[in-house]
Amino acid sequence: MNEKTASLEGASPLGRKTKTRVLVIGPYLTDRAASHAAGETSMRSREARMAEAVGLALAIDVEIVGQEVVPLSQIRPATFLGKGKVEELAEKVKELEAELVAVDCALSPVQQRNLEKAFGAKVIDRTGLILEIFGERARTAEGALQVELAHLTYQKSRLVRSWTHLERQRGGFGFLGGPGETQIETDRRLIQERMTRIERDLETVKKTRGLHRKSRRDVPFPIVALVGYTNAGKSTLFNRLTNAEVFAKDLLFATLDPTLRGMKLPHGGRVILSDTVGFISDLPHMLVSAFRATLEEVQEADIILHVRDIAHEDAEAQSADVEKILAELEIDVHDRDRLIEVWNKTDLLPPEERERVRNKAALRPEDERPCAVSSTTGEGLDILLEAIETRLARGRPVLSLRLEAGDGEGQAWLYSHTEVLSRENDDEGHAFFAVRVAPEQQDRVLRRFPGMAASVQ
Repeated sequence: MNEKTASLEGASPLGRKTKTRVLVIGPYLTDRAASHAAGETSMRSREARMAEAVGLALAIDVEIVGQEVVPLSQIRPATFLGKGKVEELAEKVKELEAELVAVDCALSPVQQRNLEKAFGAKVIDRTGLILEIFGERARTAEGALQVELAHLTYQKSRLVRSWTHLERQRGGFGFLGGPGETQIETDRRLIQERMTRIERDLETVKKTRGLHRKSRRDVPFPIVALVGYTNAGKSTLFNRLTNAEVFAKDLLFATLDPTLRGMKLPHGGRVILSDTVGFISDLPHMLVSAFRATLEEVQEADIILHVRDIAHEDAEAQSADVEKILAELEIDVHDRDRLIEVWNKTDLLPPEERERVRNKAALRPEDERPCAVSSTTGEGLDILLEAIETRLARGRPVLSLRLEAGDGEGQAWLYSHTEVLSRENDDEGHAFFAVRVAPEQQDRVLRRFPGMAASVQ
């Protein structure tokens, strides 16, 4: 983030060396009110939603001094909460000496401003909190750009409330704006200019990614993408399968930047495994948009592993949230040739519950059977690898080729550009290969070995 943009955002209490004292508030509509408002009630309990909100706050290393669930019969336009509850919480903020109030909902700029006045403390909503986490975790230049774009989109709508100096007017200097341009107009223009530059840079990233994907398509390594709710254990599974050392911790959004590694399947085939950013309920739309370049890796994947924390009390609700975001990415969540459910963290279940989960998975039809695994202990990973291999084999032709035993160049090409399933030599100096290829690679292989007794099985 450049210096000018950073100055626009103001100093955040989250950047202080001492831990910020935070009160977490969960204002959730009652089932009856939610039913009237949206036509359906939440799949999650209020307690589970509050636990996730606390987890989000802890992800930015603050001190939680209090938490409170606030049942709502309706949402107030001015403060989101009712007047009496606002006054009650203001007393609590004072009593706990909270410097920051994290409100687990999306607040409008006006609601945020009014609550800050009432509480006498900084207020951050769910979107702002997730943006803070993303801002701290992004490691690559691309990740930082995507987070900054989302943050500026969010901040732009809140300039009206953020700083007292915005009400002042200043004279124009020609190149910075006309005479009498207000500071808020200047700040908005500077933010928009920065956003335009970032979007241009991300477009370049998108083109680069496209070229990388094209070069990978020229090599027969299918892409297997890990997706799932944040903290479902994707990075631990990634590390276990690839012997990598991707940062994996019991934190929400421990991984932001996509990581790709090669991985070997049981019968010798190789794939590229891609670890991606975790999803979460009510993921801000601006973040989905900002990370679209990264999430295109998922769209292009041959196999998608939907990793679920099967030991979590909200496993079903989390699964629904992930499927909703995949649908936004125009991915068919019912495509069982492409999507495999991975029921992770079975080691956290009691023995009898673990057995029940395994039996439940085994009862599903083979083409939609989940793989019950533990990325920590390695249990069930052999079944997962076989499932990946089986899915990849569907619709991929197997070619039989006969090469001269001395054709080292041709044999090396096969190993580099196809999945070699078997090789046998005869006494006459011929090498017989059975290779599996992607459908779009079949003609290329046959052109590469004209007259080499190639046939399709």
